[in-house]
Amino acid sequence: MVDGAIAILDQYGLADLTMRRLATSLHVQPGALYWHFPNKQALLGAVADRILGPMDEPVAADEWAEQITELAHRLRECLLAYRDGAELVSATYASRLTTSKGRERLASAAIRAGMTREEADLAAYTLLYYVLGQTVDEQSRIQMDSMGALAEEHSPLYDTTDATSRFDFGLQLFISGVRHLLGTRVR
Repeated sequence: MVDGAIAILDQYGLADLTMRRLATSLHVQPGALYWHFPNKQALLGAVADRILGPMDEPVAADEWAEQITELAHRLRECLLAYRDGAELVSATYASRLTTSKGRERLASAAIRAGMTREEADLAAYTLLYYVLGQTVDEQSRIQMDSMGALAEEHSPLYDTTDATSRFDFGLQLFISGVRHLLGTRVR
């Protein structure tokens, strides 16, 4: 069922991922879906968990800043792998219907950096919202450009900086801010 929902998401987008469309694609009555998921939001939570599955894979980096960088890039890649992936995951995070493992891994890296648990949780949310927001914007611009809805001078193809470079710039600002915060405690 989740595979069917992901197929619809990729082909038609989040707006067209309905229980009725999913039931039709699975050749079942819409009511049959409710045996597995009590509502559409629960289904979207399961889809988000699938999208975020790679966040559970081991981290290769040893140092906290590289761990945060690796995890942030992995999260971005998870979101970009599916049409409207960032929008879907953002909505399920807001409703607390998806796993928080990715955020927890970011918080753990921040704790290793020397942050308190409270600071690490806030830092993880900050970084999560940065990745989600940047990726929603990136996916929206790509879709608008593919439909010819962007003026040529506003097309992602004509940006002076590619999306990954923009993402890395913001990520480095975040890491520099963590370093600064931790450095002010030493004095």
